[in-house]
Amino acid sequence: MHIKIASAQYDISFLTNWQQYQNKVLRWVTEATQQGAKILVFPEYASMELASLFGQDIYSSLSKQLVAMQSVHNDYLALFKRLAMQHQCIIQAGTFPVQIAPGIYRNRGYLLMPDGCVDYQDKLMMTRFENEHWFIQAGTALKCFDTAYGKMAINICYDSEFPLLARKQVEMGANLILVPSCTDTLAGYYRVKIGCQARALENQCYVVQSPLVGNAQWSEAVDVNVGAAGVYTPVDRCFPDNGVLATGDFNAVRWLITDICLESIQTVRQQGQVFNYRDWPLQNAFV
Repeated sequence: MHIKIASAQYDISFLTNWQQYQNKVLRWVTEATQQGAKILVFPEYASMELASLFGQDIYSSLSKQLVAMQSVHNDYLALFKRLAMQHQCIIQAGTFPVQIAPGIYRNRGYLLMPDGCVDYQDKLMMTRFENEHWFIQAGTALKCFDTAYGKMAINICYDSEFPLLARKQVEMGANLILVPSCTDTLAGYYRVKIGCQARALENQCYVVQSPLVGNAQWSEAVDVNVGAAGVYTPVDRCFPDNGVLATGDFNAVRWLITDICLESIQTVRQQGQVFNYRDWPLQNAFV
């Protein structure tokens, strides 16, 4: 079964009211689903444009914006839930810094289902900026999600650079890993991209990256954002020789919409030229 997956190269806006944000998200989701996309992926921290709804004293402060953002969290979640149900698609809504206790925040990536179910993956590996300046804390659980299209998982940006996380998720059944990302340098973008390709290679699965793009000089959190969306595959027969099924134009504001065939993952794991997925445990004899 072939399915269209849409990966957003989503731009940061300065918003004047909630309706403007709602209209923007609706426009993005409608554009993707009108082209037949059934799985939509938004970038890490795409939600941070919501901080612009508050005054300069708040949106220019790393700590104050986190507090203020909680006042729109429920509306944010309800918006994406409604759109997933309305358009009968799966939406990975990027990430939102969610307060789970007073002064404790996690970088949470929600997954919205067509039937109204909501789940999430918290980021597990925190960058220096998140740890040392923003004080956003790591999550505690690694998940794999059951969907109408099979099992899938989420690696949030830096998480994709750590192979044991994705390995555990594919052992739980994931054939597709979604990677919402936010990087402010070329090196950062390539670290995530290389991580995505490596995870697709060693696990013989699809990995889809969605980057935040554009500048927001008003925000210390997401002031510069660079990248390109990508759909990465096993490097084997019936897949591209370089493991790149599709990639977007660098820093362009657009969807990257690609056909994938999740059933082909089981085929390559059983009949491929090599068996990266199956042979993973053999490493243990040498380390």
